Amino acid sequence: MNIKEKHAKRIKNLRSQKGLSQEALAFEANLDTKYMSDIECGKRNFSIQTLEKIVKALNVSVLEFYSATIF
Repeated sequence: MNIKEKHAKRIKNLRSQKGLSQEALAFEANLDTKYMSDIECGKRNFSIQTLEKIVKALNVSVLEFYSATIF
Protein backbone atom coordinates (compact mmCIF):
# COMPACT_ATOMS: atom_id res chain seq x y z
CA MET A 1 0.00 0.00 0.00
CA ASN A 2 1.49 3.38 -1.00
CA ILE A 3 1.29 6.54 1.07
CA LYS A 4 -1.68 7.98 -0.86
CA GLU A 5 -3.60 4.75 -0.26
CA LYS A 6 -2.73 4.83 3.45
CA HIS A 7 -3.99 8.39 3.79
CA ALA A 8 -7.11 7.51 1.81
CA LYS A 9 -7.89 4.52 4.01
CA ARG A 10 -7.39 6.52 7.20
CA ILE A 11 -9.60 9.39 6.02
CA LYS A 12 -12.33 6.99 4.92
CA ASN A 13 -12.19 5.09 8.24
CA LEU A 14 -12.40 8.27 10.31
CA ARG A 15 -15.16 9.68 8.13
CA SER A 16 -17.17 6.47 8.53
CA GLN A 17 -16.64 6.48 12.31
CA LYS A 18 -17.97 10.03 12.45
CA GLY A 19 -21.00 9.10 10.34
CA LEU A 20 -20.19 11.61 7.61
CA SER A 21 -20.71 11.29 3.88
CA GLN A 22 -17.92 12.33 1.51
CA GLU A 23 -20.03 15.34 0.58
CA ALA A 24 -20.47 16.38 4.21
CA LEU A 25 -16.74 16.02 4.90
CA ALA A 26 -15.88 18.00 1.77
CA PHE A 27 -18.29 20.74 2.86
CA GLU A 28 -16.90 20.89 6.40
CA ALA A 29 -13.32 20.97 5.08
CA ASN A 30 -14.22 23.55 2.42
CA LEU A 31 -13.04 21.24 -0.38
CA ASP A 32 -14.60 20.30 -3.69
CA THR A 33 -16.51 17.00 -3.49
CA LYS A 34 -14.67 15.54 -6.50
CA TYR A 35 -11.33 16.46 -4.96
CA MET A 36 -12.36 14.83 -1.67
CA SER A 37 -13.48 11.72 -3.55
CA ASP A 38 -10.16 11.52 -5.41
CA ILE A 39 -8.24 11.85 -2.14
CA GLU A 40 -10.30 9.08 -0.55
CA CYS A 41 -9.72 6.84 -3.57
CA GLY A 42 -5.96 7.37 -3.31
CA LYS A 43 -5.86 9.14 -6.68
CA ARG A 44 -4.70 12.59 -5.55
CA ASN A 45 -1.73 14.07 -3.81
CA PHE A 46 -2.64 16.78 -1.35
CA SER A 47 -0.89 19.39 0.73
CA ILE A 48 -0.40 19.57 4.46
CA GLN A 49 -2.84 22.49 4.43
CA THR A 50 -5.48 20.21 2.93
CA LEU A 51 -4.72 17.57 5.55
CA GLU A 52 -5.20 20.22 8.24
CA LYS A 53 -8.62 21.09 6.80
CA ILE A 54 -9.61 17.41 6.71
CA VAL A 55 -8.52 16.58 10.26
CA LYS A 56 -10.22 19.73 11.55
CA ALA A 57 -13.44 18.73 9.78
CA LEU A 58 -13.10 15.25 11.30
CA ASN A 59 -12.47 16.79 14.74
CA VAL A 60 -9.20 14.92 15.27
CA SER A 61 -5.65 16.18 15.66
CA VAL A 62 -2.88 15.48 13.17
CA LEU A 63 -1.27 13.35 15.89
CA GLU A 64 -4.45 11.29 16.23
CA PHE A 65 -4.66 10.96 12.46
CA TYR A 66 -1.16 9.47 12.28
CA SER A 67 -1.51 7.34 15.41
CA ALA A 68 -3.23 4.57 13.44
CA THR A 69 -1.25 1.38 12.93
CA ILE A 70 -1.65 1.80 9.16
CA PHE A 71 1.24 4.29 9.23
